[in-house]
Amino acid sequence: MFEMSAAAVASLVGVVVVVGISMYNEDINVGIIAIAFAIGVGALFANLSAVDIMRAWPIDLFMVLTGVTFLFGIATTNGTMEKLTANAIRLAKGNTALIPFIIFMLITIITTIGPGNIATVTLMAPVVMAIASRIGMSAFLMTLLVVGAANGAAFSPISPTGIIANSLVAKMVPQLEALGQHVGDLNILAWRIHLNSEIAQLAGNIGGFLLLGGWSWIKNQRHSTLSIDDIAPKPEPLNKNQWLTIACIGILVLLVILPSLSITKDFFPHEIMNLIGTGKTANVGAIAFLLSSVLLIANAGDSKAAVESIPWTVIIMVGGMGVLIDVMDKAGGLNALVGLIASISNPVSVNGILALVTGVISAYSSSSGVVMPMFLPLVPGLIDQLGGGNALSMISSINVGSHMVDTSPLSLFGAICIACADDKEDKGKLFRRLLIWGFSMSVVGAILCYIFFGLLGL
Repeated sequence: MFEMSAAAVASLVGVVVVVGISMYNEDINVGIIAIAFAIGVGALFANLSAVDIMRAWPIDLFMVLTGVTFLFGIATTNGTMEKLTANAIRLAKGNTALIPFIIFMLITIITTIGPGNIATVTLMAPVVMAIASRIGMSAFLMTLLVVGAANGAAFSPISPTGIIANSLVAKMVPQLEALGQHVGDLNILAWRIHLNSEIAQLAGNIGGFLLLGGWSWIKNQRHSTLSIDDIAPKPEPLNKNQWLTIACIGILVLLVILPSLSITKDFFPHEIMNLIGTGKTANVGAIAFLLSSVLLIANAGDSKAAVESIPWTVIIMVGGMGVLIDVMDKAGGLNALVGLIASISNPVSVNGILALVTGVISAYSSSSGVVMPMFLPLVPGLIDQLGGGNALSMISSINVGSHMVDTSPLSLFGAICIACADDKEDKGKLFRRLLIWGFSMSVVGAILCYIFFGLLGL
C-alpha cells in the first residue's frame, strides 16, 4: 500500500473525477472543470492560492496552438486546402487502385505540415467518404485509412497534437537529464516521436485496412473503368490568394525545419532567429502569426472565419488539464500515480501498460486534451522508480496508445466518418464494426507498443 498525504489523495481524486466527467459527458469542456478542481484542491489541501494556481496556465503552448491553427484556418476557409485535395486525388487518373495510396499520402502530408489530425479529418472525411462510395470501397475500410493516416502524422512538430506533446516533453527535460537520459536536440527528438507514431499506426490501422479487405479491393481494381471526373470533378484553378496561401505554408515548413539542420542553420543570422523564435530555434507559433498577418493584409483570408475554425475546445481542455496536473504534482498526487504504475511494471512492460491504460481512457475521452497532459508528466518519475527505461519509448507508448482507439464511433474521428458515410451504407453495422475495432485497438496498441517500444526499444 502507498502512504499518501491528504493533499495527494485529494489531487488524485480530483483528476479521476475530471477524467470521469470527460468520459461521461463529452459536451462539457473539462478544461474549465479542471481549473475549478485545481483551485479547490490547491487552496484547501495544498496551501496554494488561486492566483498562483492560475499562473500554471501554459501560455507558450496556447500561443503556438493559436498561431498555427489560425494560419491553417485561413488556408481552409479560403478554399486552398479543398482545391489541393481535389487536384491530388485526380493524380490517379484512370487507375483507381492508386486512390487509397494517394488519400493516405495526402492526409499524411496535410496533417504533417500543420493543420493536425483533427482539422485534417474534419476537412477530408466528407470528400473521401463520398469517394469511397463512388469506387465501391466500404466506409469501414476508408475510416481505417483516414484515421490511420491522420493519427500517424499527428505528432509532427508542426501540428497541434505534436506541439502539445513536445511542449509537455520540453518541461520534463531537466528531470530526464538528471536521471541520465540523454535527450539531445529537442527538434530531433520531436521528429523521432513523430516517426514512432507513423510506425505504430501503419502496423495497426493501415495493417487492418489491408488485412480486412483493402488489399482485395486494390487487386480487384485492375478491371475498373471509372473516370476520374466521376470520382473527383476538376476544381477551378487556384486564384492568387490561394497561391499566396500555399507560398506561406511552404515558408512555414522551411522556417521550422531549416534552422534545426546542421547544414543550413548557419544561414539564419541571430536577428532573423530572434524574429521567428528564441535566437536558437524557430518557434512555429511565431512564424504562423507573422505569415497569417501577411495573408490578412493581402486580403487573402477572412480573419473572423479563421478565428472560428480554431479548435478552442481542445486548447481550453489542454490548458485546464495542465493547470490541474500542476497542482497534482505540487500536492504529491503525481508521485503516487507513478508509484502505482511502477508497482505493476518493469522498464520493458511499462510501455505496454501505459498504452493499454491510455487507450482505454481515450476511448471515452480526449486523447490530446485530457490523456496526454495527464500521463506524459509521469515519465521521469517512472524511470526513477523503475530504475531504468527509455523516455522516448514511454512517450511514444502514451502517444500511440491514446490515439490508436480513435476509430471508435465514440471518438470525434469515428463519429465524423459515420456521419459522412454514404446513405447506402448500413450505418448501424458501421457503428458496431468501428466500435469493436476501436476498443480492440486499446489491446492491439498495447501489444504493438510493448513490441516496438519495449522489446525493440524504438
